[in-house]
Amino acid sequence: MQISQEKNIKQIVIAFIKKNIVMFIALFAAIITMFFVPIDKEYLHYFDFKTLTCLFCTLAVVCALKNIQFFYMLAHKIVSLFKTTRKAILGLIYITFIGSMLIANDMALLTFLPLGYLVLTTTKKEKYMAFTFVMQNIAANLGGMLTPFGNPQNLYLYTKFSIPTVEFMSIMVIPFVISILLMTLCCFIFIRKENMSIEEENIPFQRNRTIIYLLLFAFSILIVFRLIPYWIGLIVIFASLLFLDRKALTLVDYPLLFTFVFFFIFAGNMGRIEAVRNLFSKLLEKNTLIVSVLSCQCISNVPSAILLSQFTNQYKELLLGVNIGGVGTLISSLASLITFREYVKHYPKKVGYYIGLFSLFNFSFLLILTIVMLIIL
Repeated sequence: MQISQEKNIKQIVIAFIKKNIVMFIALFAAIITMFFVPIDKEYLHYFDFKTLTCLFCTLAVVCALKNIQFFYMLAHKIVSLFKTTRKAILGLIYITFIGSMLIANDMALLTFLPLGYLVLTTTKKEKYMAFTFVMQNIAANLGGMLTPFGNPQNLYLYTKFSIPTVEFMSIMVIPFVISILLMTLCCFIFIRKENMSIEEENIPFQRNRTIIYLLLFAFSILIVFRLIPYWIGLIVIFASLLFLDRKALTLVDYPLLFTFVFFFIFAGNMGRIEAVRNLFSKLLEKNTLIVSVLSCQCISNVPSAILLSQFTNQYKELLLGVNIGGVGTLISSLASLITFREYVKHYPKKVGYYIGLFSLFNFSFLLILTIVMLIIL
């Protein structure tokens, strides 16, 4: 009996580590740098508490909305309006694209990937499953680039460099529009115009809670835009959800928050190591956009933003690089791993096919966006 319990505990721990591998990599990286930079009072200056608070508030409210199936109900209604395969898949992609602007890319995928699977399986259109998942993944990674709260790295850079909101959106609007056009073009080329219909679902609408949660979501956006002090937002949102939906507070992606904490330590220590500081400073002086795009392919976009921001003030190129760099390899964004895991869960024998299709489209988007922005810059 004891052996069985120990085995179960071991399996739970292994599953937790696999699910949050980036957090543990960040922890390991932070610990390694501590051998070169011992803990001192300067560590307190590493942490961007406003970024952490904004991220927590947004995630908490989104979890509350998800608990009442608000996003799923809204998306299902929209998709049910489309009568052809092409329009339905475009609808799924656009919903994910817009959703990532409002509820962050990983949460958009966790919400809308199951809907995509439901739509295609119930209408017998599973032949488009891999394509749809890949496009939803690209939509999630690129859709969030327009708003400061769309991607975690955006929220961090927006806060760190105190980028004016209008300037932020003007920097990102060109790759944002190009991304929409490319995804739409892909659907018109690769998806046939076949008739389809999806069954209506009777999802109960909780009007009062929906209104309250949407107001709290608007409140969290005001915090991001610096219109309300972040500590006031933390108190109001935490207290409200503690009373209305305690479960939402437990469902917040705390590993993501700790990933930020560990990378703050890692990046802060790296910035205090002279050899590292000189190396990155020289590389970023040559081409910040290229360096940040390549960095994302190796260590993902969030840690790239935190690390590289220690060595450059060229926030425009850095912002573009860590957003465009979200497409590419499977590890360029945490969201890509979420999509991969979801697809493999349903089609474990088609891993090679998915990775091939994923790489083809992701690197195509990466190449086009990078070249266009290099020309413009």
